[in-house]
Amino acid sequence: MTTITPSHRSTRPRARSSLTTLMAAAVLSLTSLSAVAATEMPPFPDVTGDVVKGDGNDYNIKFNIGLTQSSAQYRGLEYFKKIVEQRSDNHIKVQTFHSAQLGDDLQSVSALQAGTLDMTAPSTSPMVSMFPQFAVFDLPFLFPTPEIADKVLDGDIGQQMLKDASTKGLVAIGWSENGYRQLTNSEHAVTSPADLDGLKVRTMQNPIHLDIWRTLGANPTPMSFAELFTALEQGVVDGQENPWITIESSKFNEVQPYATETNHVYTPFITLVSERTWKRLPESYQQLLRDAAKQMGDYERHVSRVMNDQIKQELKDDGMKITELTPEQVAVFQKDLAPVYDDWREKIGGDLIDRIRAESKVDSK
Repeated sequence: MTTITPSHRSTRPRARSSLTTLMAAAVLSLTSLSAVAATEMPPFPDVTGDVVKGDGNDYNIKFNIGLTQSSAQYRGLEYFKKIVEQRSDNHIKVQTFHSAQLGDDLQSVSALQAGTLDMTAPSTSPMVSMFPQFAVFDLPFLFPTPEIADKVLDGDIGQQMLKDASTKGLVAIGWSENGYRQLTNSEHAVTSPADLDGLKVRTMQNPIHLDIWRTLGANPTPMSFAELFTALEQGVVDGQENPWITIESSKFNEVQPYATETNHVYTPFITLVSERTWKRLPESYQQLLRDAAKQMGDYERHVSRVMNDQIKQELKDDGMKITELTPEQVAVFQKDLAPVYDDWREKIGGDLIDRIRAESKVDSK
């Protein structure tokens, strides 16, 4: 068998390969199994298409994500594995890893660049330092609905962004859904920006996210997702923001009694392949990965949206106090966050922002 992925080296930058980290990931996996049982996910669509002929060699692909196995993203990853293995007649084997077992988003991207990992699907947010145009997805209240996000990502804008991101040792081959981010905290209900004054909110290491929460009066605190639960449990930070599915699958509700459905940012996942891996594959298998990434993305979005309302209700039933903002309350947040667009227009590119807002049928003035 031709193995694409060499063994991980202990010198990989900041790789969390210690026994402690692996044990923590295993605990997360076990605790998330109850969520898998409680939430019935949509079945996989049938795999269609003929068997793809390769070059006679066998390949092994390691695909790592940061979320747990009860997430919609991991369900999508399982479907990707099914498609690729079935249509390659098992000449490609996909090994799936969840819960940041092989590193968080940024560590996984670095491993792709080094050729020590084959695939990952990070949120666009932590990648802004590499691809500044991705910052557009972090602008507050950009996409009114997930369907409009699909339209932009699957259209000319999103496809050009995939091409632009296929540099620096990476090949970008598809989009899927991280979803709308919601706020949770351990202190009190949040219904207005005034309620955020001084609240220490965990964010990714992303300058727009930092700008958003500072503008709203909070104290944003960048931190790795893999470290977040412990930080919430120990009171290192007061709150965090993630989609409902991530909140539930990561058990944040166990240490965060309050939540607000803000829908303040919609972010996608981007499916990436190591350029070193990509170049070793025959063209027929490259196209197979592209096709499988598109099908995975479509299915994962469906799973995400089916699960979203169900999980929100489950969180309520488990005792989480969820505040649903009125349109008038949302408008207050939008007004307070208007300066963020001014701050970032030149850095991101006003043309890109205007094109997306035009596709979203939002006034770009």
